[in-house]
Amino acid sequence: MKERSSLPKWAKLAAPTGILAVIASLGTFAWWNDAIAPPATANSPEVQFNIPSGSSAQSIGKELAAQKLIKSELAWKLWTSVFSRQSKGAKSGSYQISPGQALPDIAGKIWSGKVTEVTFKIQEGFNLKQMARYFQEEKKYFTAEEFMAAAQQIPRDKFPWLPEGIKDLEGFLMPETYKIPKEGITASGVVNQMLKQFETNALPLYKEQGANSKLSLLQWVSLSSIVEKEAVIPSERPQIAGVFINRLAKGIKLGSDPTVEYAFGFTQTPDKPLLFSQIRKPHPYNTYTTAGIPPGPIAGAGLSSLKAVLAPDSTDMLFFVARYDGTHVFSRTNADHERATREIRAGRQQAQKK
Repeated sequence: MKERSSLPKWAKLAAPTGILAVIASLGTFAWWNDAIAPPATANSPEVQFNIPSGSSAQSIGKELAAQKLIKSELAWKLWTSVFSRQSKGAKSGSYQISPGQALPDIAGKIWSGKVTEVTFKIQEGFNLKQMARYFQEEKKYFTAEEFMAAAQQIPRDKFPWLPEGIKDLEGFLMPETYKIPKEGITASGVVNQMLKQFETNALPLYKEQGANSKLSLLQWVSLSSIVEKEAVIPSERPQIAGVFINRLAKGIKLGSDPTVEYAFGFTQTPDKPLLFSQIRKPHPYNTYTTAGIPPGPIAGAGLSSLKAVLAPDSTDMLFFVARYDGTHVFSRTNADHERATREIRAGRQQAQKK
């Protein structure tokens, strides 16, 4: 019996044997021939196709079909099932794709990682060491050591607004989702992009409102980084900022746990809180032992925290303690604060016994 239709020579040579078997089971090669063909003419203009980090082959195919870059999601699924077995998956980033390309060519470009731009996301509250691990372990752009070396260079020739006396760029590398050209994926290239983001989005806020706060640029970023690390619920940021501003005005030490964690490289958990020996150990960044704002930021603050410090809530609260649901109990007096702390700890212990 003769085949009713046959694959073009280029497609038959490229198609893996397993796919040919599936196509044969469908009873026709005509469908396959049409499904993998370009949806438009060869001279169709290219478009930029973005693949977010963690995208599955199925979600990529769905979006390709939605943008009319392929004809068939099923054909995509069949074809990429082979690629997904042979690799760790599609690489995130931006690809230049033409509707005049056949499905195998598009799949080959994506699975070979031929991106024109790459995407990475820095979370709010990340410090330099966390960023370094992210770039090395998750994105695999460069080593953590290369990033840390770049972050210790102060490019004041390009960014003259950077404060004098800082030892690294902690706090000035803006948390954000970035898209940058593939050739820009070097430690110094990434750092420059993040500094530009701060210059474009954060610096204007300080120029407009910073004079009213009486905080220097470095103090603003440093205090904002503490608010970022303390706040879990976005709506509490202005209130937390208000408490810190009040404490500064009254000469009360900030007493912020995240500054102790940063000082001594310790991350507390509900089951492993900070020890009194750590809280009482002197360090420039330990705001239990050192008055005022620390000498530098402890993390990268997002815009919400930066805005909160410039426009804090008008409050008479001087204390807050974290519940175990992300919210805080705010108090006016130390007696109220200690009472709230005891009640929260007792509730935690009772819950653990159940």
